[in-house]
Amino acid sequence: MFFHRQELQHKASPDKPDAVYARKLQEVLGGQYGEITVAMQYGFQSWNAHIPGKYRDLLFGIGAEEFGHVEMLATMIAQLLEKAPIGITEDAVQNDPTVAAVIGGTDLQHAIVAGAGARPVDSMGNPWSAGYVTASGNLLADFTANANAEMQGRLQVARLYHMTDDAGVRDLLSFLLARDTMHQNQWMAAAAELREEGYEDFPVPSNFPIRKEERDVSYDYINFSNGEHASEGRWASGPTPDGKGEFSYRDASTETPVPMPPPTRPDSRLYGTTDVPNRVEKIAGAVQDALHKE
Repeated sequence: MFFHRQELQHKASPDKPDAVYARKLQEVLGGQYGEITVAMQYGFQSWNAHIPGKYRDLLFGIGAEEFGHVEMLATMIAQLLEKAPIGITEDAVQNDPTVAAVIGGTDLQHAIVAGAGARPVDSMGNPWSAGYVTASGNLLADFTANANAEMQGRLQVARLYHMTDDAGVRDLLSFLLARDTMHQNQWMAAAAELREEGYEDFPVPSNFPIRKEERDVSYDYINFSNGEHASEGRWASGPTPDGKGEFSYRDASTETPVPMPPPTRPDSRLYGTTDVPNRVEKIAGAVQDALHKE
């Protein structure tokens, strides 16, 4: 169960209102790599975990912390909006040019829908989507995705840090940057430990019978671009990270292509446009119906 304490992990108070920045801050709250995403991602990964112990507890622990980060950002956004100008209009025109400029950069639904509060959306007003969540049941795949989520989130927070000179906002962002540093390291360490303990290996899934792969192409870098320098990378020659092969380089322009199969002709009752004459399609459909062909 969840038990809420009406306290914050870190102070979340701006020095002054700023409706425009409140909109920007929505990205790391409700965007693809925002705090709502990682909170739900780690939550579902923990609920879908198949083994008890330290890895599940790690997911529970960080997931709970991320819900706290959701609360801190929502609290900060609400305070940024608390005394921001609402933009009274006369004849559909902003009276004050300064207010007009501010309103032009705000999320109007902060005021109209949320009453000067945060919303579960990104900086463009797009609703948060459960499609952002990765929870596959394979811990190595999930921990790797988690490290990426923390990298992308930290990248966005770092950019936001330079978009304000508000000391209170920067104080919170500095804290979030530090926690993202820790979480990146945690997920990388957890992924390494999974491999060391033999729960999962690379490539994921490691328990799929490797003999069922078409091994002739498992480690070939097939270059489908006319760029010439990709062959110089670590991925084009030398031992592979999984320790099971050697990289090789191939130029796709020299490959023998496989011809396309002929166009398909679906059931005439699906009414796709095909090269079969329309009258024939109608007759075929009538005959199939008469014969009760499913």
